[in-house]
Amino acid sequence: MNQPSRLATLYLLGFALDLVNIFIASVAYPDIGRSLGASVATLAWIGNTYLLGLTLVIPLSVWLASRLGERRLMLLALAGFASASLGCGLAGSAATLIVWRLCQGLAGGLLIPLGQAMAYRNVPASARAGLTARVMLVALIVPAVAPALGGWLVDSLSWRGIFFASVAPALLVLALAMRWLPRHKHAAQLLDLRGLLLGSAALATLLVALAWLGSPGGGGRGLLLALLACVLGCCYWRDGRARTDALLDLGLLEAPLLRTAMLVYLCVPGAFMGANLVAMLYLQGPLGLSASRAGALMLPWALAAGLAIGLTRRRFNRWGPKSLLLAGMAIQAGGLLWLARSGEGSGFWQLAGAYATMGFGGSLCSSAAQGMALLDVPAARMGHASALWNINRQLAFCLGMAVLGGLLNLLQARADPAAFVHCFLFAAAFTLLPLPWVRRIDSAGVRALVQT
Repeated sequence: MNQPSRLATLYLLGFALDLVNIFIASVAYPDIGRSLGASVATLAWIGNTYLLGLTLVIPLSVWLASRLGERRLMLLALAGFASASLGCGLAGSAATLIVWRLCQGLAGGLLIPLGQAMAYRNVPASARAGLTARVMLVALIVPAVAPALGGWLVDSLSWRGIFFASVAPALLVLALAMRWLPRHKHAAQLLDLRGLLLGSAALATLLVALAWLGSPGGGGRGLLLALLACVLGCCYWRDGRARTDALLDLGLLEAPLLRTAMLVYLCVPGAFMGANLVAMLYLQGPLGLSASRAGALMLPWALAAGLAIGLTRRRFNRWGPKSLLLAGMAIQAGGLLWLARSGEGSGFWQLAGAYATMGFGGSLCSSAAQGMALLDVPAARMGHASALWNINRQLAFCLGMAVLGGLLNLLQARADPAAFVHCFLFAAAFTLLPLPWVRRIDSAGVRALVQT
């Protein structure tokens, strides 16, 4: 196995570890609640603190890598992740578990931007579509498998088993990283302390605001916090653009490919995450589906998504991202309109068709966006670009669920009889929001880049 393949493998393994711990814990909440006497609100923070730690540490990853070196930081992150997983499993109270989940998120948040920067920096542009396809397959398979694995561990052992199960894989990846990661000299950069404080405050405030906006009765507080997050974000933007040692290289957002890819990911996967949240309530409420049949609709979604990822891998270098993105946005919007037209007389296979359509269209967009995001980023700025991309990815999932969940709460408070339908129509329109920017992609320029 050559060096680029080793780095890509480490990135994919770290990515899988992180995804497992995002999706596996929810199935254990009832058992955790009974064992530790935790309320529903407390249980929610077991997941929220992991995502909070995951997101907040990403901007700091570039500076830490410059101080410690990518190899040393990756090893420390993996060792920290294994230790925090063990701490979660041994936690004797809900408060202790939440603290260890925060530590786990902080360690996991370093694995993805570090691994992505190293992998994409060492893979030729012509081979990045293949790497992106493998990334998207991991992103597809792990969320589908993790809840089932978590349920088996809870039934066989207890809720502690889902955290203990992460220790051995993390140590295995640590051993591989010790063997495979090269030693490079690194030039330490100064810490942009003001930027760190402003950026962290903006991100933390925004994440809490999005959580409140998507919950019943939290709209007012969420809106106020969202406005505060915008103010803090604007302050960070003004400060960061004027500094050469900024925590994140905001000048990268002027690159058309990265900027458009981030907008697509914010709107298209974000729209699906929000629409799926609403759909689960719709399917198990007005349509009367059982939880198992509603959950089974993710199978045709996953199968169609896998086909889309394979198509992107084969055609990205020849067609470029523009045609794939335009087709994907139209197809996902069509699937959402199909879902909006479903009613009480809709059969399972009609609903499965809508989900398969959304899976194919959404994955065309997400895989094409991932493939083009870092195409024209210089190797020296890859760490900053990777950090920006992963912050955006986390925000996309939170934003979609907050916006659609908040809209549903608002419509139901007004006794709108077509509240669910209006949410699906809004999600379809939200999917098409990046259309003007996608149309401006220089396809010939992209095809020239992937030939290098």
